[in-house]
Amino acid sequence: MLAWSAERHPHRRAVGGARPMTFRQWDAYTNQLARALADLGVRRAHRVVLHMGNGTELASCYLAVQKLGAVAVPLSTRFGLAEVEHCLRDCSPALVVTDATTSDLSAQARAALPGPPASAHTGDPDDAAPGSVALAPLVQGQPDGPLSVGIVDRQLSVLLYTSGTTGRPKGVPRTHAAEHAATVAHVLQSGQRGDDVTLGVMPLFHTMGVRTLLASVLTGGTWVPQRRFDADESSDLITREGVTALYLVPTIYWSLLRTGRLPELTSLRRLGYAGAPMTPDLAGRLVEAVRPRSFVNHYGSTEIFTFTVEPDVAARPGSAGRAGLFSRVRVIATDEGAGPTDVVAPGEPGQVIASMDSPEAFAGYWRRPDADRTAIRGGWYHTGDLAIRDEDGNLWYQGRVDDMIISGGENIYPADIEAALAACPAVADNVVVGLPDERWGQTVTAFVVPRTGADPARAVREVQHFIRDSSGLPSLKRPKRVIAVDRIPRSPVGKILRRRLTGGGYDALADTAAGPGAPDRTETTR
Repeated sequence: MLAWSAERHPHRRAVGGARPMTFRQWDAYTNQLARALADLGVRRAHRVVLHMGNGTELASCYLAVQKLGAVAVPLSTRFGLAEVEHCLRDCSPALVVTDATTSDLSAQARAALPGPPASAHTGDPDDAAPGSVALAPLVQGQPDGPLSVGIVDRQLSVLLYTSGTTGRPKGVPRTHAAEHAATVAHVLQSGQRGDDVTLGVMPLFHTMGVRTLLASVLTGGTWVPQRRFDADESSDLITREGVTALYLVPTIYWSLLRTGRLPELTSLRRLGYAGAPMTPDLAGRLVEAVRPRSFVNHYGSTEIFTFTVEPDVAARPGSAGRAGLFSRVRVIATDEGAGPTDVVAPGEPGQVIASMDSPEAFAGYWRRPDADRTAIRGGWYHTGDLAIRDEDGNLWYQGRVDDMIISGGENIYPADIEAALAACPAVADNVVVGLPDERWGQTVTAFVVPRTGADPARAVREVQHFIRDSSGLPSLKRPKRVIAVDRIPRSPVGKILRRRLTGGGYDALADTAAGPGAPDRTETTR
């Protein structure tokens, strides 16, 4: 895809930011980089771990690995030592590439392995850990012509480790064919064009970051890297680089909105999101601030990039839409053993499953047959997500199957409650979980982050009044307990880590609970 775009648009800007490159320059540089990696022993099908911060060098290494027919393994920079060591043991890489931010941690992880892999370092050679080869001098002087490596479409392209919310990271291997199909689908479903300039702040260890990069490469657009998200820096980049398209998680949109600068970012014309649900309140504020020409919700996963797509978030905020271009999706009963024929009626919550026949789909987890047996049954991928399909066929995400609250024998789904609480003026962020209760089994509990500068005790009182008088929630769904916290725990890509809250992993700023071991109603505890 990169070589084709370089032939079509050799002088068009491919990479923006501090180190801009045309497509011809980027194609040549990644050819040179690929040859340097080959000199370090990288061959077809070898895994190459890219443990680096976001940016042009990571993206270039990613593309160079592809050109060798090797397998890129970008690791999260949020992983700790145990997680990095696990991933290295699991994928047995031929090479680990690091930068100044990861060199020491990576060296510790490699030292714990028998027969540790070779290591290369980007950037300043003085920042490299002992035994790590500086990559830049190896690149200089390499020829920049195309490599004579034949790549088969069913060959592995990338191995992405999902951080998940619990347990060890699982490897999701994806082929060149699946990556190409997912990129084509993304371009068509988002309406991306060759004159689009896209902000590349989503990390390349996540499928959203990979898709943002590859969609720009495929269409001949411009990819503008940002090393790590900072709302003001992002706003500056959008203005300076003329960014037209954003594909982000909802938490980043919240941060951009809070800067108050979105109406000034007049180059923006396309918004897209994935990774987590977006509240109708946030969607409405974004529409008002940006007035985008298109606003798309992509619902999917690393395993199968697209499940469903909502092409008009402005018209149907909160909807996950219908099956994507290459997808088939069903909503089935949540009973153990339910299969693709056990479809629930419209309006009834059920588990989302997606067909493994999609050309975007993976073929199974990396060395995890136990995970395959759980997730892949009868040719369908069982997502573990809850959704309702309406009479028009649109999906409305309700959370994870495990997130369902059972209170007094009734099934309660957090999504509707969270969407209602998002409209409360006292609330900057919220999540609803079920906490243990002797009488009811679980009690519906709202964790809220008070708006900036608000007194926590007063905020929870305001939330209580809002729930009772303005939320529109039926009695069954009204949170019986409200706890103010300084933040909602999330994964690096914005997924809520509910188990931390249900396991007591929080510090209450204020709590409406009363009883032994809990503060009096709305008593500030910090």
